[in-house]
Amino acid sequence: MLVYGDVEHIENAAAVRASISRMMMACIEMQPSRQRHETLVRAFILTGELVQGLADQEFGRKGADDISELQDAGAKFLRMQAREIMRSWRNGFSGSLSFPEDWTTKLESLASADPVRMKRAEGYAFYALYPESYIEAASISNLTPKTVVIGIRSIGTGLAALVSAALDAEPAYSLRPTGHPFERYVRVTPALSKRILADPETDFAIVDEGPGLSGSSFGCVADWLQENGVASDRLHFFPSHTGELGPQASEQHRTRWRDRPRHVVSVDDLALKAQDPKHRLQTWAADVVGGARSSWRDLSGGAWRAVRYRDPSHWPPSYMQMEKRKFLMEAEGGAWLVKFAGLGGSDSDKARRGSLLSEAGFIPRIAGTCYGFIIEEWLDGTPFDHSAVSRRDIADHLGRYLGFRARHLPARNGGASIQKLCEMAIFNIAKAAGSDTAEKLGCVISTPERLAGRLRRVDTDNRLHPWEWLTTTNGRIVKTDALDHNAAHDLIGCQDIAWDVVGACVEFELSSKERDRLADLVAQEADCDLRDDVLKLFEACYLGFQIGLWSQARASVDDAERERIESTIKRYLDRLPQLIGA
Repeated sequence: MLVYGDVEHIENAAAVRASISRMMMACIEMQPSRQRHETLVRAFILTGELVQGLADQEFGRKGADDISELQDAGAKFLRMQAREIMRSWRNGFSGSLSFPEDWTTKLESLASADPVRMKRAEGYAFYALYPESYIEAASISNLTPKTVVIGIRSIGTGLAALVSAALDAEPAYSLRPTGHPFERYVRVTPALSKRILADPETDFAIVDEGPGLSGSSFGCVADWLQENGVASDRLHFFPSHTGELGPQASEQHRTRWRDRPRHVVSVDDLALKAQDPKHRLQTWAADVVGGARSSWRDLSGGAWRAVRYRDPSHWPPSYMQMEKRKFLMEAEGGAWLVKFAGLGGSDSDKARRGSLLSEAGFIPRIAGTCYGFIIEEWLDGTPFDHSAVSRRDIADHLGRYLGFRARHLPARNGGASIQKLCEMAIFNIAKAAGSDTAEKLGCVISTPERLAGRLRRVDTDNRLHPWEWLTTTNGRIVKTDALDHNAAHDLIGCQDIAWDVVGACVEFELSSKERDRLADLVAQEADCDLRDDVLKLFEACYLGFQIGLWSQARASVDDAERERIESTIKRYLDRLPQLIGA
Protein backbone atom coordinates (compact mmCIF):
# COMPACT_ATOMS: atom_id res chain seq x y z
CA MET A 1 0.00 0.00 0.00
CA LEU A 2 1.10 3.59 -0.70
CA VAL A 3 0.73 5.49 2.57
CA TYR A 4 4.02 6.85 3.82
CA GLY A 5 5.83 9.84 2.42
CA ASP A 6 9.15 11.53 3.11
CA VAL A 7 9.00 15.25 3.74
CA GLU A 8 11.62 16.86 1.52
CA HIS A 9 12.26 20.51 0.87
CA ILE A 10 14.60 22.37 -1.45
CA GLU A 11 16.63 25.05 0.32
CA ASN A 12 19.33 27.59 -0.37
CA ALA A 13 22.37 26.52 1.67
CA ALA A 14 23.27 30.12 2.56
CA ALA A 15 19.78 30.76 3.93
CA VAL A 16 19.93 27.58 6.02
CA ARG A 17 23.35 28.55 7.39
CA ALA A 18 21.96 31.96 8.31
CA SER A 19 19.16 30.30 10.28
CA ILE A 20 21.63 28.04 12.08
CA SER A 21 23.84 31.03 12.87
CA ARG A 22 20.93 33.01 14.32
CA MET A 23 19.97 30.14 16.59
CA MET A 24 23.52 29.62 17.80
CA MET A 25 23.96 33.35 18.43
CA ALA A 26 20.71 33.28 20.39
CA CYS A 27 22.11 30.43 22.49
CA ILE A 28 25.20 32.48 23.28
CA GLU A 29 23.07 35.42 24.41
CA MET A 30 20.52 33.39 26.43
CA GLN A 31 20.78 32.60 30.10
CA PRO A 32 21.30 28.90 30.93
CA SER A 33 17.88 27.24 30.78
CA ARG A 34 15.87 24.49 29.16
CA GLN A 35 14.80 27.03 26.54
CA ARG A 36 18.45 27.60 25.60
CA HIS A 37 18.93 23.84 25.37
CA GLU A 38 15.91 23.52 23.08
CA THR A 39 17.32 26.24 20.81
CA LEU A 40 20.68 24.45 20.69
CA VAL A 41 18.98 21.18 19.73
CA ARG A 42 16.95 23.00 17.08
CA ALA A 43 20.18 24.35 15.53
CA PHE A 44 21.69 20.85 15.67
CA ILE A 45 18.71 19.26 13.91
CA LEU A 46 18.79 21.85 11.14
CA THR A 47 22.54 21.41 10.75
CA GLY A 48 22.06 17.65 10.47
CA GLU A 49 19.51 18.12 7.70
CA LEU A 50 21.85 20.49 5.84
CA VAL A 51 24.86 18.17 6.13
CA GLN A 52 22.67 15.26 4.99
CA GLY A 53 21.51 17.27 1.99
CA LEU A 54 25.05 18.26 1.04
CA ALA A 55 26.26 14.67 1.37
CA ASP A 56 23.41 13.35 -0.76
CA GLN A 57 24.16 16.04 -3.32
CA GLU A 58 27.74 14.77 -3.62
CA PHE A 59 26.52 11.17 -3.69
CA GLY A 60 24.22 12.06 -6.58
CA ARG A 61 27.11 13.52 -8.56
CA LYS A 62 29.53 10.64 -7.94
CA GLY A 63 27.15 7.71 -7.60
CA ALA A 64 28.90 6.63 -4.40
CA ASP A 65 30.01 7.90 -1.00
CA ASP A 66 33.56 9.25 -1.22
CA ILE A 67 36.12 11.19 0.82
CA SER A 68 34.89 14.75 1.02
CA GLU A 69 36.25 17.88 2.68
CA LEU A 70 32.71 19.24 2.80
CA GLN A 71 31.35 16.19 4.62
CA ASP A 72 34.35 16.12 6.97
CA ALA A 73 33.61 19.72 7.89
CA GLY A 74 29.96 18.89 8.45
CA ALA A 75 30.80 15.92 10.67
CA LYS A 76 33.14 18.05 12.80
CA PHE A 77 30.59 20.83 13.14
CA LEU A 78 27.87 18.39 14.18
CA ARG A 79 30.17 16.77 16.75
CA MET A 80 30.95 20.22 18.17
CA GLN A 81 27.22 20.95 18.53
CA ALA A 82 26.64 17.48 19.99
CA ARG A 83 29.26 18.09 22.68
CA GLU A 84 27.46 21.27 23.72
CA ILE A 85 24.13 19.43 23.86
CA MET A 86 25.75 16.74 26.01
CA ARG A 87 27.29 19.32 28.36
CA SER A 88 24.03 21.25 28.69
CA TRP A 89 22.02 18.07 29.35
CA ARG A 90 24.40 16.67 31.93
CA ASN A 91 24.57 20.01 33.72
CA GLY A 92 20.78 20.16 34.05
CA PHE A 93 20.60 22.93 31.40
CA SER A 94 23.01 25.12 33.39
CA GLY A 95 26.56 26.27 32.72
CA SER A 96 28.10 28.22 29.89
CA LEU A 97 28.52 27.20 26.27
CA SER A 98 31.97 26.86 24.74
CA PHE A 99 31.65 27.16 20.99
CA PRO A 100 35.07 27.52 19.36
CA GLU A 101 35.92 31.08 18.36
CA ASP A 102 35.94 30.22 14.67
CA TRP A 103 32.56 28.42 14.64
CA THR A 104 31.10 30.97 12.21
CA THR A 105 33.92 30.30 9.75
CA LYS A 106 33.42 26.56 10.10
CA LEU A 107 29.69 26.98 9.48
CA GLU A 108 30.33 29.01 6.33
CA SER A 109 32.25 26.06 4.87
CA LEU A 110 28.97 24.11 4.64
CA ALA A 111 28.23 25.67 1.28
CA SER A 112 26.77 24.76 -2.07
CA ALA A 113 26.15 26.81 -5.19
CA ASP A 114 23.16 24.62 -6.02
CA PRO A 115 19.88 24.29 -4.12
CA VAL A 116 20.03 21.51 -1.53
CA ARG A 117 17.39 18.81 -1.12
CA MET A 118 16.95 18.35 2.63
CA LYS A 119 14.92 15.60 4.29
CA ARG A 120 12.94 16.09 7.45
CA ALA A 121 14.26 13.89 10.24
CA GLU A 122 11.29 11.59 10.90
CA GLY A 123 12.22 10.49 14.39
CA TYR A 124 12.51 14.05 15.69
CA ALA A 125 9.28 15.06 13.96
CA PHE A 126 6.95 12.12 14.62
CA TYR A 127 8.29 9.49 16.99
CA ALA A 128 9.56 11.35 20.07
CA LEU A 129 13.17 10.54 19.26
CA TYR A 130 15.41 12.73 21.43
CA PRO A 131 19.10 13.34 20.64
CA GLU A 132 20.01 12.90 24.30
CA SER A 133 18.87 9.26 24.07
CA TYR A 134 21.85 8.50 21.81
CA ILE A 135 24.23 10.35 24.10
CA GLU A 136 23.07 8.27 27.04
CA ALA A 137 23.10 5.03 25.04
CA ALA A 138 26.69 5.65 23.94
CA SER A 139 27.73 6.59 27.47
CA ILE A 140 26.69 3.20 28.86
CA SER A 141 27.87 1.14 25.87
CA ASN A 142 31.43 0.57 27.18
CA LEU A 143 32.75 1.42 23.73
CA THR A 144 36.06 3.29 23.54
CA PRO A 145 37.15 6.47 21.73
CA LYS A 146 38.74 4.24 19.08
CA THR A 147 35.29 3.18 17.88
CA VAL A 148 34.51 4.02 14.24
CA VAL A 149 31.05 5.59 14.14
CA ILE A 150 28.94 5.34 10.97
CA GLY A 151 25.64 7.17 10.62
CA ILE A 152 23.02 6.07 8.12
CA ARG A 153 21.60 8.99 6.18
CA SER A 154 19.26 10.72 6.65
CA ILE A 155 18.76 11.21 10.40
CA GLY A 156 21.75 9.01 11.19
CA THR A 157 23.99 11.87 10.07
CA GLY A 158 23.25 13.78 13.25
CA LEU A 159 22.61 10.79 15.51
CA ALA A 160 26.09 9.46 14.74
CA ALA A 161 27.60 12.79 15.80
CA LEU A 162 25.91 12.38 19.21
CA VAL A 163 27.39 8.90 19.63
CA SER A 164 30.79 10.18 18.51
CA ALA A 165 30.65 13.05 21.02
CA ALA A 166 29.63 10.78 23.90
CA LEU A 167 32.43 8.31 23.11
CA ASP A 168 34.95 11.11 22.48
CA ALA A 169 35.58 9.37 19.17
CA GLU A 170 36.64 10.81 15.84
CA PRO A 171 33.93 12.58 13.79
CA ALA A 172 31.43 10.12 12.37
CA TYR A 173 31.13 8.99 8.77
CA SER A 174 27.79 8.79 7.00
CA LEU A 175 26.69 6.38 4.30
CA ARG A 176 23.64 6.45 2.03
CA PRO A 177 21.88 3.07 1.58
CA THR A 178 20.21 2.77 -1.79
CA GLY A 179 18.09 0.28 -3.73
CA HIS A 180 14.81 -1.43 -2.87
CA PRO A 181 13.60 -0.53 0.65
CA PHE A 182 13.84 -4.18 1.73
CA GLU A 183 17.16 -4.87 -0.01
CA ARG A 184 19.37 -1.85 0.56
CA TYR A 185 23.06 -1.71 -0.29
CA VAL A 186 25.83 0.88 -0.02
CA ARG A 187 28.21 2.23 -2.61
CA VAL A 188 31.56 3.34 -1.19
CA THR A 189 34.63 4.37 -3.16
CA PRO A 190 37.92 2.55 -2.53
CA ALA A 191 39.41 5.72 -1.01
CA LEU A 192 36.67 6.10 1.58
CA SER A 193 36.58 2.36 2.22
CA LYS A 194 40.31 2.41 3.02
CA ARG A 195 39.79 5.28 5.44
CA ILE A 196 36.82 3.75 7.28
CA LEU A 197 38.45 0.31 7.41
CA ALA A 198 41.90 1.48 8.43
CA ASP A 199 41.69 -0.63 11.58
CA PRO A 200 39.29 -3.56 11.03
CA GLU A 201 40.13 -4.84 14.54
CA THR A 202 38.44 -1.90 16.25
CA ASP A 203 34.74 -1.63 17.10
CA PHE A 204 32.21 -0.17 14.68
CA ALA A 205 29.04 1.64 15.76
CA ILE A 206 26.21 1.72 13.20
CA VAL A 207 23.73 4.49 14.02
CA ASP A 208 20.23 5.23 12.75
CA GLU A 209 16.62 5.41 13.86
CA GLY A 210 14.38 2.39 13.40
CA PRO A 211 14.64 -0.39 12.33
CA GLY A 212 11.47 -0.56 10.27
CA LEU A 213 9.87 -3.29 8.21
CA SER A 214 13.13 -4.87 7.09
CA GLY A 215 16.04 -3.24 8.89
CA SER A 216 17.88 -3.40 5.59
CA SER A 217 19.61 -0.04 6.12
CA PHE A 218 21.28 -1.29 9.29
CA GLY A 219 21.79 -4.64 7.60
CA CYS A 220 23.48 -3.41 4.45
CA VAL A 221 26.07 -1.33 6.33
CA ALA A 222 26.86 -4.32 8.56
CA ASP A 223 27.06 -6.55 5.44
CA TRP A 224 29.51 -4.14 3.82
CA LEU A 225 31.73 -4.07 6.91
CA GLN A 226 31.79 -7.85 7.18
CA GLU A 227 32.46 -8.27 3.46
CA ASN A 228 35.49 -6.02 3.97
CA GLY A 229 37.02 -8.00 6.79
CA VAL A 230 35.32 -6.71 9.94
CA ALA A 231 34.38 -9.53 12.31
CA SER A 232 30.75 -9.75 13.34
CA ASP A 233 31.67 -9.42 17.02
CA ARG A 234 33.02 -5.92 16.31
CA LEU A 235 29.61 -4.60 15.24
CA HIS A 236 27.42 -2.51 17.55
CA PHE A 237 23.99 -1.14 16.65
CA PHE A 238 22.48 2.12 17.89
CA PRO A 239 18.78 2.01 16.92
CA SER A 240 15.86 4.01 18.33
CA HIS A 241 13.96 1.09 19.85
CA THR A 242 14.62 -2.31 21.37
CA GLY A 243 12.37 -4.28 19.02
CA GLU A 244 13.29 -6.94 16.54
CA LEU A 245 13.59 -6.41 12.79
CA GLY A 246 10.33 -6.15 10.88
CA PRO A 247 8.62 -8.92 8.92
CA GLN A 248 10.47 -8.14 5.67
CA ALA A 249 13.93 -8.74 7.17
CA SER A 250 16.19 -11.47 5.79
CA GLU A 251 17.01 -14.37 8.09
CA GLN A 252 20.70 -13.47 7.95
CA HIS A 253 20.00 -9.93 9.14
CA ARG A 254 17.55 -11.16 11.75
CA THR A 255 20.10 -13.57 13.24
CA ARG A 256 22.85 -10.94 13.41
CA TRP A 257 20.45 -8.40 14.94
CA ARG A 258 19.69 -10.82 17.76
CA ASP A 259 23.34 -11.72 18.32
CA ARG A 260 24.95 -8.27 18.42
CA PRO A 261 24.60 -5.55 21.11
CA ARG A 262 21.89 -2.94 20.58
CA HIS A 263 22.49 0.20 22.60
CA VAL A 264 19.20 1.95 23.30
CA VAL A 265 17.87 4.40 25.88
CA SER A 266 14.15 4.93 25.39
CA VAL A 267 12.37 8.26 25.73
CA ASP A 268 10.58 6.79 28.75
CA ASP A 269 13.87 6.15 30.52
CA LEU A 270 15.30 9.45 29.32
CA ALA A 271 12.47 11.87 30.14
CA LEU A 272 9.78 10.08 32.14
CA LYS A 273 11.77 8.04 34.64
CA ALA A 274 14.88 10.20 34.85
CA GLN A 275 16.43 10.46 38.30
CA ASP A 276 17.15 14.17 37.84
CA PRO A 277 13.83 16.08 38.05
CA LYS A 278 15.22 18.66 35.60
CA HIS A 279 15.18 15.96 32.93
CA ARG A 280 11.57 14.86 33.43
CA LEU A 281 8.74 15.74 31.10
CA GLN A 282 6.50 16.06 34.15
CA THR A 283 8.70 18.91 35.43
CA TRP A 284 8.78 20.65 32.07
CA ALA A 285 4.99 20.52 31.74
CA ALA A 286 4.47 21.72 35.32
CA ASP A 287 6.66 24.73 34.52
CA VAL A 288 4.14 25.67 31.82
CA VAL A 289 0.82 25.13 33.60
CA GLY A 290 1.91 25.60 37.21
CA GLY A 291 1.39 23.22 40.08
CA ALA A 292 4.15 21.17 41.61
CA ARG A 293 2.09 18.02 42.13
CA SER A 294 0.43 16.17 39.30
CA SER A 295 -0.74 12.72 38.25
CA TRP A 296 0.14 11.21 34.89
CA ARG A 297 -1.57 8.70 32.65
CA ASP A 298 -0.10 7.43 29.40
CA LEU A 299 -2.66 7.77 26.59
CA SER A 300 -0.36 6.63 23.78
CA GLY A 301 -1.04 3.78 21.38
CA GLY A 302 -4.82 4.01 21.55
CA ALA A 303 -4.97 4.11 25.38
CA TRP A 304 -6.89 7.41 25.18
CA ARG A 305 -9.98 5.41 24.24
CA ALA A 306 -10.28 4.01 27.75
CA VAL A 307 -10.77 7.58 29.00
CA ARG A 308 -13.24 8.71 26.35
CA TYR A 309 -15.32 5.49 26.11
CA ARG A 310 -16.69 3.44 29.00
CA ASP A 311 -17.28 0.30 26.95
CA PRO A 312 -14.32 -1.14 24.96
CA SER A 313 -16.80 -2.58 22.46
CA HIS A 314 -17.47 1.03 21.39
CA TRP A 315 -13.83 1.92 20.83
CA PRO A 316 -12.87 3.30 17.41
CA PRO A 317 -9.84 1.81 15.64
CA SER A 318 -6.32 3.01 16.33
CA TYR A 319 -3.23 2.96 14.13
CA MET A 320 -1.07 2.58 17.19
CA GLN A 321 2.34 2.87 15.53
CA MET A 322 1.46 6.26 14.03
CA GLU A 323 -0.05 7.76 17.16
CA LYS A 324 2.05 10.42 18.87
CA ARG A 325 3.12 9.98 22.48
CA LYS A 326 0.54 11.63 24.72
CA PHE A 327 -0.24 11.89 28.41
CA LEU A 328 -3.08 13.09 30.59
CA MET A 329 -1.73 15.39 33.29
CA GLU A 330 -4.01 16.23 36.17
CA ALA A 331 -2.53 19.05 38.20
CA GLU A 332 -3.69 21.68 40.62
CA GLY A 333 -6.23 23.77 38.80
CA GLY A 334 -7.09 21.51 35.91
CA ALA A 335 -6.29 18.66 33.54
CA TRP A 336 -4.04 18.85 30.51
CA LEU A 337 -3.18 16.83 27.43
CA VAL A 338 0.60 16.72 26.98
CA LYS A 339 1.29 15.50 23.46
CA PHE A 340 4.46 15.16 21.40
CA ALA A 341 4.39 17.69 18.57
CA GLY A 342 7.93 17.47 17.22
CA LEU A 343 11.39 18.85 17.85
CA GLY A 344 13.09 21.45 15.71
CA GLY A 345 10.43 24.12 16.20
CA SER A 346 7.40 22.04 15.20
CA ASP A 347 5.94 22.34 18.69
CA SER A 348 6.06 26.15 18.68
CA ASP A 349 4.66 26.35 15.15
CA LYS A 350 1.72 24.11 16.07
CA ALA A 351 1.10 26.09 19.26
CA ARG A 352 0.82 29.34 17.28
CA ARG A 353 -1.71 27.84 14.89
CA GLY A 354 -3.49 26.16 17.77
CA SER A 355 -3.88 29.43 19.59
CA LEU A 356 -5.63 30.91 16.55
CA LEU A 357 -8.05 27.97 16.35
CA SER A 358 -8.57 28.06 20.11
CA GLU A 359 -9.36 31.77 20.15
CA ALA A 360 -11.95 31.11 17.47
CA GLY A 361 -13.53 28.52 19.75
CA PHE A 362 -12.80 25.41 17.69
CA ILE A 363 -10.23 23.54 19.80
CA PRO A 364 -9.18 23.41 23.48
CA ARG A 365 -7.03 26.17 24.95
CA ILE A 366 -3.30 25.92 24.26
CA ALA A 367 -1.21 26.39 27.40
CA GLY A 368 2.22 26.28 25.77
CA THR A 369 5.05 23.98 24.79
CA CYS A 370 7.89 22.18 26.51
CA TYR A 371 10.73 20.62 24.54
CA GLY A 372 8.81 18.98 21.72
CA PHE A 373 5.49 18.60 23.54
CA ILE A 374 2.44 20.82 23.22
CA ILE A 375 0.14 21.25 26.22
CA GLU A 376 -3.56 21.90 25.80
CA GLU A 377 -6.49 21.93 28.14
CA TRP A 378 -8.15 18.54 28.63
CA LEU A 379 -11.90 18.80 28.20
CA ASP A 380 -14.36 16.20 29.38
CA GLY A 381 -16.99 15.35 26.82
CA THR A 382 -18.71 12.80 24.64
CA PRO A 383 -17.27 11.82 21.25
CA PHE A 384 -19.54 12.61 18.31
CA ASP A 385 -20.07 8.94 17.54
CA HIS A 386 -21.90 8.66 20.88
CA SER A 387 -23.42 12.14 21.23
CA ALA A 388 -26.87 13.47 20.45
CA VAL A 389 -25.79 16.38 18.27
CA SER A 390 -28.16 16.80 15.34
CA ARG A 391 -26.87 16.18 11.84
CA ARG A 392 -27.70 19.75 10.85
CA ASP A 393 -25.68 21.12 13.76
CA ILE A 394 -22.80 18.83 12.81
CA ALA A 395 -22.83 19.97 9.18
CA ASP A 396 -23.08 23.65 10.18
CA HIS A 397 -20.20 23.37 12.63
CA LEU A 398 -18.07 21.47 10.12
CA GLY A 399 -18.75 24.23 7.59
CA ARG A 400 -17.66 26.97 9.99
CA TYR A 401 -14.58 25.05 11.08
CA LEU A 402 -13.35 24.13 7.61
CA GLY A 403 -14.19 27.56 6.26
CA PHE A 404 -12.14 29.15 9.03
CA ARG A 405 -9.14 26.94 8.27
CA ALA A 406 -9.36 27.64 4.56
CA ARG A 407 -9.59 31.38 5.11
CA HIS A 408 -7.19 31.97 7.99
CA LEU A 409 -4.61 29.15 7.88
CA PRO A 410 -2.47 29.12 4.73
CA ALA A 411 -0.47 26.01 3.91
CA ARG A 412 2.76 25.83 5.91
CA ASN A 413 4.20 22.83 4.08
CA GLY A 414 3.76 20.98 0.84
CA GLY A 415 1.92 17.80 0.10
CA ALA A 416 1.34 15.29 -2.64
CA SER A 417 0.38 16.67 -6.04
CA ILE A 418 -3.07 15.86 -7.36
CA GLN A 419 -1.42 13.44 -9.79
CA LYS A 420 0.39 11.66 -6.92
CA LEU A 421 -2.84 11.44 -4.93
CA CYS A 422 -4.57 9.78 -7.86
CA GLU A 423 -1.72 7.33 -8.46
CA MET A 424 -1.85 6.41 -4.76
CA ALA A 425 -5.63 5.88 -4.85
CA ILE A 426 -5.57 3.63 -7.92
CA PHE A 427 -2.67 1.57 -6.54
CA ASN A 428 -4.22 1.06 -3.11
CA ILE A 429 -7.66 0.24 -4.43
CA ALA A 430 -6.21 -2.25 -6.89
CA LYS A 431 -4.55 -3.99 -3.96
CA ALA A 432 -7.68 -3.96 -1.80
CA ALA A 433 -10.54 -4.31 -4.28
CA GLY A 434 -9.00 -5.66 -7.47
CA SER A 435 -7.84 -4.29 -10.80
CA ASP A 436 -11.35 -3.97 -12.27
CA THR A 437 -12.47 -1.61 -9.52
CA ALA A 438 -9.24 0.33 -9.79
CA GLU A 439 -9.70 0.65 -13.55
CA LYS A 440 -13.20 2.05 -13.06
CA LEU A 441 -11.87 4.46 -10.47
CA GLY A 442 -9.26 5.57 -12.99
CA CYS A 443 -12.06 6.46 -15.38
CA VAL A 444 -13.70 8.57 -12.68
CA ILE A 445 -10.42 10.34 -11.99
CA SER A 446 -9.66 10.71 -15.70
CA THR A 447 -7.13 13.54 -16.14
CA PRO A 448 -6.51 15.05 -12.70
CA GLU A 449 -4.12 17.70 -14.01
CA ARG A 450 -7.14 19.50 -15.47
CA LEU A 451 -8.03 20.62 -11.94
CA ALA A 452 -4.58 21.70 -10.79
CA GLY A 453 -5.12 25.36 -11.60
CA ARG A 454 -8.33 25.48 -9.55
CA LEU A 455 -6.81 24.16 -6.32
CA ARG A 456 -5.29 26.13 -3.45
CA ARG A 457 -3.36 24.46 -0.66
CA VAL A 458 -4.37 25.40 2.88
CA ASP A 459 -3.65 24.11 6.37
CA THR A 460 -6.07 21.20 6.16
CA ASP A 461 -7.05 19.12 9.21
CA ASN A 462 -6.81 15.71 7.46
CA ARG A 463 -8.52 13.86 10.32
CA LEU A 464 -12.27 14.44 10.60
CA HIS A 465 -13.51 11.12 11.99
CA PRO A 466 -16.42 11.37 14.49
CA TRP A 467 -14.24 10.17 17.37
CA GLU A 468 -12.02 13.21 16.83
CA TRP A 469 -14.84 15.52 17.96
CA LEU A 470 -16.32 16.15 21.41
CA THR A 471 -19.50 17.58 22.78
CA THR A 472 -18.48 19.01 26.15
CA THR A 473 -20.62 18.95 29.26
CA ASN A 474 -21.75 22.52 28.58
CA GLY A 475 -22.79 21.72 25.01
CA ARG A 476 -19.74 23.10 23.23
CA ILE A 477 -18.50 21.33 20.06
CA VAL A 478 -14.71 20.90 20.07
CA LYS A 479 -12.27 19.44 17.55
CA THR A 480 -9.47 17.42 19.13
CA ASP A 481 -6.10 16.60 17.60
CA ALA A 482 -6.38 19.38 15.03
CA LEU A 483 -2.73 20.31 14.56
CA ASP A 484 -0.80 17.22 13.48
CA HIS A 485 -2.24 15.31 10.59
CA ASN A 486 -1.24 17.49 7.65
CA ALA A 487 2.36 17.11 8.80
CA ALA A 488 2.23 13.41 9.59
CA HIS A 489 4.50 10.65 8.32
CA ASP A 490 2.35 10.12 5.24
CA LEU A 491 2.22 11.52 1.74
CA ILE A 492 -0.88 13.73 2.05
CA GLY A 493 0.38 16.96 3.64
CA CYS A 494 -1.48 20.23 3.11
CA GLN A 495 -4.15 20.02 0.42
CA ASP A 496 -7.02 22.03 -1.02
CA ILE A 497 -9.86 22.36 1.50
CA ALA A 498 -11.79 19.96 -0.73
CA TRP A 499 -9.77 17.16 0.90
CA ASP A 500 -11.33 17.99 4.28
CA VAL A 501 -14.80 18.54 2.82
CA VAL A 502 -14.88 15.06 1.31
CA GLY A 503 -13.26 13.67 4.45
CA ALA A 504 -16.15 15.08 6.51
CA CYS A 505 -18.69 13.75 4.02
CA VAL A 506 -17.23 10.24 4.12
CA GLU A 507 -16.67 10.04 7.86
CA PHE A 508 -20.10 11.42 8.80
CA GLU A 509 -21.81 9.67 5.88
CA LEU A 510 -23.46 12.89 4.77
CA SER A 511 -26.27 12.74 2.23
CA SER A 512 -26.04 14.60 -1.07
CA LYS A 513 -28.12 17.40 0.38
CA GLU A 514 -25.96 17.60 3.51
CA ARG A 515 -22.81 17.54 1.39
CA ASP A 516 -24.05 20.43 -0.74
CA ARG A 517 -24.89 22.43 2.38
CA LEU A 518 -21.44 21.80 3.85
CA ALA A 519 -19.70 22.74 0.60
CA ASP A 520 -21.76 25.94 0.33
CA LEU A 521 -20.89 26.97 3.89
CA VAL A 522 -17.17 26.43 3.32
CA ALA A 523 -17.22 28.17 -0.07
CA GLN A 524 -19.04 31.21 1.35
CA GLU A 525 -16.52 31.54 4.16
CA ALA A 526 -13.36 30.94 2.15
CA ASP A 527 -14.25 31.67 -1.50
CA CYS A 528 -13.03 28.27 -2.79
CA ASP A 529 -13.93 25.95 -5.66
CA LEU A 530 -15.99 23.00 -4.39
CA ARG A 531 -17.82 21.93 -7.50
CA ASP A 532 -18.86 18.33 -8.06
CA ASP A 533 -15.91 17.32 -10.24
CA VAL A 534 -13.43 18.54 -7.60
CA LEU A 535 -15.24 16.77 -4.76
CA LYS A 536 -15.62 13.53 -6.69
CA LEU A 537 -11.94 13.36 -7.53
CA PHE A 538 -10.88 14.12 -3.97
CA GLU A 539 -13.28 11.54 -2.60
CA ALA A 540 -11.67 8.89 -4.79
CA CYS A 541 -8.26 9.89 -3.44
CA TYR A 542 -9.50 10.07 0.15
CA LEU A 543 -10.98 6.57 0.01
CA GLY A 544 -7.81 5.21 -1.57
CA PHE A 545 -5.68 6.70 1.17
CA GLN A 546 -7.87 5.57 4.06
CA ILE A 547 -8.09 2.04 2.66
CA GLY A 548 -4.30 1.93 2.37
CA LEU A 549 -3.72 3.47 5.80
CA TRP A 550 -5.96 1.10 7.72
CA SER A 551 -4.77 -1.89 5.71
CA GLN A 552 -1.27 -1.11 6.99
CA ALA A 553 -2.58 -0.65 10.53
CA ARG A 554 -3.97 -4.16 10.89
CA ALA A 555 -0.56 -5.81 11.07
CA SER A 556 0.55 -6.99 14.53
CA VAL A 557 -2.66 -6.15 16.42
CA ASP A 558 -4.89 -8.27 18.63
CA ASP A 559 -8.16 -9.77 17.44
CA ALA A 560 -10.36 -7.02 18.88
CA GLU A 561 -8.31 -4.29 17.21
CA ARG A 562 -8.20 -6.18 13.93
CA GLU A 563 -11.98 -6.44 13.96
CA ARG A 564 -12.32 -2.67 14.44
CA ILE A 565 -9.88 -2.01 11.61
CA GLU A 566 -11.49 -4.51 9.24
CA SER A 567 -14.87 -2.89 9.87
CA THR A 568 -13.39 0.51 9.08
CA ILE A 569 -11.82 -0.72 5.82
CA LYS A 570 -15.13 -2.31 4.81
CA ARG A 571 -16.93 0.98 5.34
CA TYR A 572 -14.60 2.67 2.87
CA LEU A 573 -14.78 -0.17 0.37
CA ASP A 574 -18.59 -0.17 0.54
CA ARG A 575 -18.61 3.43 -0.59
CA LEU A 576 -16.66 2.75 -3.77
CA PRO A 577 -19.51 1.34 -5.92
CA GLN A 578 -21.54 4.50 -5.41
CA LEU A 579 -18.58 6.62 -6.46
CA ILE A 580 -17.63 4.67 -9.58
CA GLY A 581 -21.20 3.95 -10.63
CA ALA A 582 -20.86 0.18 -10.33
